[in-house]
Amino acid sequence: MSDIQSKEGKSINEGDHVYTKIRGGRHEGDVEKIVTTADEAAAEGVKNPPKVLFTDQKGKAVAHNPETLENMSAE
Repeated sequence: MSDIQSKEGKSINEGDHVYTKIRGGRHEGDVEKIVTTADEAAAEGVKNPPKVLFTDQKGKAVAHNPETLENMSAE
């Protein structure tokens, strides 16, 4: 179980299906990796961990702050 939580307070883990609303649309996909340290962030090319990394429905790699995401897999 992860200590990374979505905006509704549910844990986010690799493999979970998450989404966030963005500019009239949404980014949605399955979590591929959760970056929690500065070294991991540098290796992945993202800033200000923690970040949740996934490929959205259009095939674009995205990184979001966990508190901006909703976990559709959590019950």
